[in-house]
Amino acid sequence: MIEKSMKSSVGKALPSMDKIRVRSTIVEMDGDEMARIMWKLVKDKLLLPYLAMDIEYYDLHIKNRDATDDRVTADAARAVIRHGVGVKCATITPDAERVKEYNLSKLWKSPNATIREMLDGTVFRKSIVVKNIRPSVSSWKKPITIGRHAHGDAYSNTEMRVHAPGKAELLFTPAGGGSPVRRTIKEFAGPGIIQGMYNTDESIETFAKACFMYALDQKIDLWFSSKDTISQIYDGRFRNIFEKEYTENWKEKFARAGISYFYTLIDDAAARIMKSEGGLLWALKNYDGDVMSDMIASANGSLAMMTSVLVSPRGYIEYEAAHGTVQKHYYKYLRGEDTSTNPMAIIFAWSGCLRKRAEIDATPDVGSFADKLEEAALSIVAAGVMTGDLLSVARKSPKNRKVNTEAFIDAIAKNLRNKLSG
Repeated sequence: MIEKSMKSSVGKALPSMDKIRVRSTIVEMDGDEMARIMWKLVKDKLLLPYLAMDIEYYDLHIKNRDATDDRVTADAARAVIRHGVGVKCATITPDAERVKEYNLSKLWKSPNATIREMLDGTVFRKSIVVKNIRPSVSSWKKPITIGRHAHGDAYSNTEMRVHAPGKAELLFTPAGGGSPVRRTIKEFAGPGIIQGMYNTDESIETFAKACFMYALDQKIDLWFSSKDTISQIYDGRFRNIFEKEYTENWKEKFARAGISYFYTLIDDAAARIMKSEGGLLWALKNYDGDVMSDMIASANGSLAMMTSVLVSPRGYIEYEAAHGTVQKHYYKYLRGEDTSTNPMAIIFAWSGCLRKRAEIDATPDVGSFADKLEEAALSIVAAGVMTGDLLSVARKSPKNRKVNTEAFIDAIAKNLRNKLSG
């Protein structure tokens, strides 16, 4: 598919303004479909007119991943390890239909999963709060952050279709010799399905450490929840590792910071979260975090109203757009139809990346730009200019109006230009 170009003069820098220098390299990972279109608009209109950046660019478009046997994804992850900070656009994880649509050579793995595994990172997703977008849950006053253990579980499973009666077993064969361990999963009397999942102590320990680090940095309470009453060994291991990490390394630090750690079953946590004021970090296993982060985002207006950052305790950090590639809007765009797609998650991915780069490099002017970029975006929505996903959930006002994708970014660009010019 051939992408059209969009042109506008809104993003031109002020004639008298010197560009702000970002001192160190940023790793940029481009993506797919409508997210890719918005990504370029955000760069061209909101970033490049004002920033001088050294970019190490990786094209994670599905066709390029296919052409490189997905080496480009691994190369991008290694670049983040080298430079410490990266920013990523939304990408396609292909299914059978996508393989046919893009004429791919195979069903490629999720690039997010590859990057998470290589960085050994935990995903933290936090709702973007705007004063005129009322959360669906009336008690929520502060942003809720989801900490997702992005390793193993259903995302790295082994599945099997059972076509006839028989016995399914769980088998572990020790590498250094010794007797194999067997457990019967199910005596099948007829057709069915089997799924095998795993996790490792090392990955769970990294997850726990990252969650405690993040909570202390943000000065917010940490909740962890699973279902160890049912999954006594698997989920129980998560609970025990979290408790050990907290007791040995974080209990006194949390007490001095005036924050707390709390474990409860996931169903109890879900009930409690609906009555809380927010302002906490909710740590969850892989699948649970995937689902609950979308719920939190949607309850705050849209899947595009959430930040997403991959944090590795080894010091690597990657910011990304939390939503998908917005496939339906992309098809409309290709047909020349108007789209009203929300780019807020992309804007906040870049602002978060720039703020972290500023923190590491000790360049406050870059951090100040990131703050002004977010302020420009939020105040435009607060003024009533918004994309279609937000219009339906915004507080009613005669000022509210729906604009298309580019007009929304242009409005933010004009607002940013005014803020930067003083």
